[in-house]
Amino acid sequence: MKIKAKNWMIPWLVAGLFSTQAQGVLAGERESLEEVRATTMNLIELLVQEGVLSKEKADALLKQAQAAKQKAQEEAASVAESTAPDAPAAATQSKAIRVQYVPEHVKNEMRAEIEQEVMKKLNYKAGERLGIPEWIDRVEWTGALRLRYQEDMFNEFNTAPVFLQTNEVQNMKTVNNTTEDRDRQRIRALFGANLKINEWLNGGIRFTTGMLQTPVTPNQTEGFSQGKFVFGLDRAFLEGKPYDWLTLTGGRFANPFFTGNPTFNTDLLWDPDLAFDGFVARANPAINNHWRVFSTVGAFPVEEIESSDTNKARDKWLYAAQGGIEWTASNDTKVKLGVAYYDFKNVEGERNPVNDSLKYAGTVPLWRQKGNSTFSINDGTTNGVLCSDPNGLCGLASKFQLINFTGEVDLATFDPVHVILHGAYVQNIGFDQQEILRRTGNLYKKENEGYELSLMVGNPLIKKLHDWQVFGGYRRLERDAMIDGFTDSNFRLGGTDAKGFFVGGQYGLGKNAWLSSRYVSADEISGLPFSVDTFFLDFNGRF
Repeated sequence: MKIKAKNWMIPWLVAGLFSTQAQGVLAGERESLEEVRATTMNLIELLVQEGVLSKEKADALLKQAQAAKQKAQEEAASVAESTAPDAPAAATQSKAIRVQYVPEHVKNEMRAEIEQEVMKKLNYKAGERLGIPEWIDRVEWTGALRLRYQEDMFNEFNTAPVFLQTNEVQNMKTVNNTTEDRDRQRIRALFGANLKINEWLNGGIRFTTGMLQTPVTPNQTEGFSQGKFVFGLDRAFLEGKPYDWLTLTGGRFANPFFTGNPTFNTDLLWDPDLAFDGFVARANPAINNHWRVFSTVGAFPVEEIESSDTNKARDKWLYAAQGGIEWTASNDTKVKLGVAYYDFKNVEGERNPVNDSLKYAGTVPLWRQKGNSTFSINDGTTNGVLCSDPNGLCGLASKFQLINFTGEVDLATFDPVHVILHGAYVQNIGFDQQEILRRTGNLYKKENEGYELSLMVGNPLIKKLHDWQVFGGYRRLERDAMIDGFTDSNFRLGGTDAKGFFVGGQYGLGKNAWLSSRYVSADEISGLPFSVDTFFLDFNGRF
């Protein structure tokens, strides 16, 4: 069984048994106490087999108990020598057994904890007798709630939300408001389960709030006249570990790539709430106690398209690989470096032929935010609307093949306070001006790079009362450095062609409860004038 509240209880009991055995000097009593000692040893071995105690902790307990036994034997020998002339006194001393006093409130607390843990084990071991299925013990329920106040503050000189067809097209289709400040109360709810299927296979499911047509945010704007909030499946995966260093995952799961510390959102490329569909393999073998290499390889469907004689668009995929190395010092200071290659297939637009506005309609992105260079796939046709029209079909001008470098230094010198330095750089090597000119008829400016620098001071994770952290950073993501639909939805309200800074902090209000705030100020780099400052205040709870 497992006693959670007092980690010192098990060592205290084991040490007490061994010390008692050491102080009983009569032959009969010694034989009885040897039986107690053997029973205690068997109990510890059983706890290890049941997974309640690790082998390392069990060995530590036995060493501690052995030390207590040896000390008690030495004390008993010393007492025996000092009282040798007095035979009656020695005989009396030999019959004495020291029993350590346990306060009554400690006994009651131990009794209550033991009863509770025994019942939990009985539910698992005797499920048929108690009517409780054994699989309940293999399911871990998880969830989180976030209440958010969000204020969007727009620059008065921003462009109107119109559609503009120029040599450098910027599709503002997803932006309905660019000048009027907006205040919103928003909510996010997550509920899921981690499943232990067998010794090597796990799984997970999770449901979340949010609108179904967006992959990047689970936020739901409050307002009871809207009716019920949407609750959709956000995670569903199986995860196998054939070896300790190898993990294979398939289904819909969280971002598998190293992007930085998630607590203060340092992800240059991906929205932190984006789910990845497909298959991924991760290998993390250790070289020694300080060095570890890591690698991730995966294939992810972005959009499935039913190709035919009349629909020549093809399935859109992401093929990705990342490799890197991590060094951990004796004081838990860490340095981690990674390089990734992301290859998006068939995401660029293709121009429709004359009198056929549907042949390559499937090359238009299913979901966009804003920022990427686009063109009308119906230019030059005799039917169909242009990209400049609200109902126009806009394809992405560039291909996207990304090289991404990410590095992080976690200084634990002042533990539990850490200092984390983060940096990332990306370049879209798939951007080719001449290839784009041939395919679209337009010559676009080469803006295909991005970077971020950030700093965090405080507790790496907010877990309990008075945990804290403050952070800040600067980000620049050019127009075609990344597909705009999958970037951080909070930075300039999503998309690329964005530069600016962010600052914030978090503070623990209790176990699994904390308050966080963030201020983001972002402007356009070269596109249409669109600057926005956004303030977030979040109250978080998880279980």
